[in-house]
Amino acid sequence: MVDITGKSEVYREAMARGSIHLREQTIELIKRGKVEKGDPLYTAKIAGILAAKNTSSLIPLCHPIPLTNVDLDAKIVGDSTIDVEATVKTRAQTGVEMEALVSCAAALLTIWDMTKQYEKDQDGQYPYTLIRDIRVTRKVKDRNR
Repeated sequence: MVDITGKSEVYREAMARGSIHLREQTIELIKRGKVEKGDPLYTAKIAGILAAKNTSSLIPLCHPIPLTNVDLDAKIVGDSTIDVEATVKTRAQTGVEMEALVSCAAALLTIWDMTKQYEKDQDGQYPYTLIRDIRVTRKVKDRNR
């Protein structure tokens, strides 16, 4: 673990984004509220928040950080894509990039899990389903906040 004892607490924020590609038929089921397991977008939001709060338990040597806010937005874009954006905030001695990335990834995996029965082909494979482009898109460190 990196020693952050001497660092002062400052406002920090990180945003991560990613997307999942699904079959058009699956997107239609989501839009109509017909996914058997429930609403994947709402459940993804809860999963992303829980994941951010548990990041230090999942990533070795990651500091536990007192989070002040986690916001997750999951929205359908186009005929076959859902975009997820996670924003995590804190006043701490180290940044929240990992929390934002874990939040985004967990939300996307939750969407996959909730829709996998519609995504499988005749052989039980997932030739259309793809999680991609998970990345940090914004980082803020502001001593004046």
